[in-house]
Amino acid sequence: MNANHDIDERRRPELTIRGLIVGVIITLVFTAANVYFGLKAGLTFSTSIPAAVISMAILRSFKNATVQENNIVQTVASAAGTLSSIIFVLPGLIMIGWWTGFPFWISFLICALGGILGVMYSIPLRRALVTNSDLPYPEGVACAEVLKIGSTGDQEHAADIEHSRAGLLAVVWGSIVAALFAVVVATQVFASDVAQTFRIGRRGAATGYDFSLSFALLAIGHLCGLSVGIAMLIGAFIGWGWLVPHYSALTGDLTTAAGALAQSTWSHKVRFIGAGAIGVSAIWTLLKLVKPVVSGLAGAMAASRARKAGKADTLPITERDIPIGIVGLVTLVCMVPIGWVLGYFANTSGLGAHMWTLVIGGVFYVFLMSFFVSAVCGYMAGLIGSSNSPLSGIGILVVIGAALLLVLGVKPYVGPEASKALMAFALFTTAVVFNVAAIANNNLQDLKTGQLVDATPWKQQVALIIGVLAGAAVIPPVLNLVNQAYGFLGTPGVELLHKTPLPAPQAGLISSLAQGVIAADIDWSLIRMGALIGVGIILLDAILARTTKHMRVPPLAVGLGIYLPTASTLMIVVGAIVGWFFDRAADRTPKPESTKQLGVLLASGLIVGESTIGVVLSAIVVFSGVAAPLALVGAGFETAAIIIGGVAFVATAFMLYRWILGMASKRSA
Repeated sequence: MNANHDIDERRRPELTIRGLIVGVIITLVFTAANVYFGLKAGLTFSTSIPAAVISMAILRSFKNATVQENNIVQTVASAAGTLSSIIFVLPGLIMIGWWTGFPFWISFLICALGGILGVMYSIPLRRALVTNSDLPYPEGVACAEVLKIGSTGDQEHAADIEHSRAGLLAVVWGSIVAALFAVVVATQVFASDVAQTFRIGRRGAATGYDFSLSFALLAIGHLCGLSVGIAMLIGAFIGWGWLVPHYSALTGDLTTAAGALAQSTWSHKVRFIGAGAIGVSAIWTLLKLVKPVVSGLAGAMAASRARKAGKADTLPITERDIPIGIVGLVTLVCMVPIGWVLGYFANTSGLGAHMWTLVIGGVFYVFLMSFFVSAVCGYMAGLIGSSNSPLSGIGILVVIGAALLLVLGVKPYVGPEASKALMAFALFTTAVVFNVAAIANNNLQDLKTGQLVDATPWKQQVALIIGVLAGAAVIPPVLNLVNQAYGFLGTPGVELLHKTPLPAPQAGLISSLAQGVIAADIDWSLIRMGALIGVGIILLDAILARTTKHMRVPPLAVGLGIYLPTASTLMIVVGAIVGWFFDRAADRTPKPESTKQLGVLLASGLIVGESTIGVVLSAIVVFSGVAAPLALVGAGFETAAIIIGGVAFVATAFMLYRWILGMASKRSA
């Protein structure tokens, strides 16, 4: 029977040239979209499901296409959803004034080496967190269902084929509508957001709100679900309903405009409290992972012994990883170029006298910290999906750790003029670790999908390495493009060059933490306060887990709600509520689960459409040299644009969801 399995595995198309080519093309497009959207909104999106749908549409014309081959395509393309998370760290080097652009080869090596390490670390973690775990992996399971339905080829499954076509329609029309809306926003006929800042109380406390008219944010809320949406709303209330008014009132500043005062208070005070909350939540997750990680490593070693004893054929196809010996060798080999990159950076930053200290310490830090953060992110991907995994909070922990080690090991032996170089080195090291965590986080989601569609793990792992290399090649030029078009908020002098710089909230926070630790002027009381809030939320979540069936308050989502601007969070909350209402309506249809899946595919299309057009608009801005090249109206149109844009947004969203429900009902009939 095992021999027959081997024959079937060799015969069925899985890791094919055509699949890799399709996957790489999708990766290039989606990576560019994700980089832009992440810098704008502080969030990236999972590309697995839209990639799977596109793959099935393309490969359907080949008679021998299989569900496993489509799975390889989405595995390659899923690198776009996670490798682009490097934007949470790398722009920090621009913000502190160290870089003015993104040098291609250095940026490529950071992304590629970190990504390959992430694949290697995820292999022993797979047994702990996928095979021997009851974690739900919402995105991995959803992607597997899409693949199964879309790969049904015979006529007795006509209903499944029809569902696949409906899913493709949902993605395509979602993309078109979101892209067109974003273009109209660029003309300034529609406003980009509905925002207001104001003062409250006798002491002139400042606060405000900002609902971004973004279909991508609405869709992310739908995908996150109601618990995450409510948790982010709680975080937004803590941040903007309590902390921003509290700290702005303490300044006694009655002359500064309310908007500027609220923004300054959030940026210099409240985000650090959010960092503390996220950090505590990430540590709590890590503590819960010790036992499953140890058992996963034991399982990987057992599989290696079986292979060496000539019993590899006894392993099921779904348990055949890249051998653990090769994993160890590749991991060690990756450390050599990582050490070279760290040494090169040390030499060019004026820290050459301490190069070996920085290289050896940096390599050990990358080696150990990467595995820990991979475990944390993998666990969270299994729990709430890779789109919601706490990569931002992980970056905060990693940069504080790197900066503290530099303060202890190098700062006493250099002059004060080296402070900026130390900040840059801390960010540089963090960037490598961050990529490892991002890819491990994503790869476990993919491996869950593979497990459900009877895929071969080692082939997926090879495919993801190819996706990493493709994504790493496109990230530096896209980062340079959006930097030239918009700049990043917090960069010295950026307001003089760009009217609306991209917020890049995580990169701003992480670079601020590096500066604060190195310069020894960080306000640790804010981080302690955030940590206490985090502990309180962890306790609340534990109580809810024991006393209710479905209601949870993910602590990391609360932390995100505190330190992300309301422009990023409030529309996600709206999307979570809209998604909940849609799912309740889907429950009343003849096929509730397939209807809900169409809603997921619509949301995926909305994200892809807006993000992709965002990259196109960036290119237009760069090549035209004009801040708003598509503007059709002048400065006096703002109020009308808010009313027209707001009404159009609500009406369009309503019609899209009604259309999906109507299409599901017709198919059922």
